Amino acid sequence: MRWDELGRADCSIAQTLSVIGDRWTLLILRDCFLGLRKFDDFLCSLNVSRTILTDRLAKLVEEGVLEKIPYQERPTRYDYRLTQKGLDLYPVILTLVEWGDKYRKDGNKPPLAREHKSCGQVLRSKIVCAECGEEVTPKQVTAIRQKLPKVS
Repeated sequence: MRWDELGRADCSIAQTLSVIGDRWTLLILRDCFLGLRKFDDFLCSLNVSRTILTDRLAKLVEEGVLEKIPYQERPTRYDYRLTQKGLDLYPVILTLVEWGDKYRKDGNKPPLAREHKSCGQVLRSKIVCAECGEEVTPKQVTAIRQKLPKVS
């Protein structure tokens, strides 16, 4: 399957990758969750070309993950803020961070810790069933193919 065909695949992961599967896009999202909003701040943080950054931000806005909010006129400049669709990516980003922290190649401690404001402890996430509250592991899940309506 070609990269530009992912969004049309009948697969939730493929469709998600068509939106956020690019390395620069994931790093932009990381920066958004760390509080960055301005184009120049992303540019400085990522050390990426203006063209690539412009393209990735435009795609995230087009997909409804970010919204552009003007904060200055002449010239017009924008903040890029996470929408609800973007905020819903936090567990994904957090899981990637935790995986990276656990398997760092350099053997050093992670550069950032995330503190849970409510309890003051370093945040570690886990996946739990929304119905029963039990922690979920891959062996405890069965994938069930949804029945598609018949097309006449």
